Amino acid sequence: MTDERAPEAKPPHPETQVETDPTVFFVPLHDREGTPLTREEAAHIGGIKGYALVVERGPNRGVTYLLKEGSTTVGRHPESDIFLDDVTVSRHHCRFVIGGDTIRVEDSGSTNGTYVNEVRVDQATLRAGDEVLIGRFNFIVAHGDG
Repeated sequence: MTDERAPEAKPPHPETQVETDPTVFFVPLHDREGTPLTREEAAHIGGIKGYALVVERGPNRGVTYLLKEGSTTVGRHPESDIFLDDVTVSRHHCRFVIGGDTIRVEDSGSTNGTYVNEVRVDQATLRAGDEVLIGRFNFIVAHGDG
């Protein structure tokens, strides 16, 4: 009898823990307590391709969400692409849209708003190192070298 299962996906870094969803991975941030990623660090994350959101502060600290080309929805609704189970997040809070080398965030009429670099926005073009606040979740926009 042969094992016909697909080979297991390898995480981008040996210390990375991969969840069941291949678009989510965890990088321990215990040594970065109180020190967010710099713009330079956020622009050159090894082991990932394209854009990602790193939870710097708040629930799920250290979780990194890889964003796909096109639209990625964020909210408290269980069918959101990025499900954030917290009352400070609206059911349909916002979405990230990636086209080529451009990434932008668009608020979906959320109650508490979407903030980019401490400014409430309806929509904004982002770049690596920008801080995005969604409820109690503080994300840093990151871009991979891959």
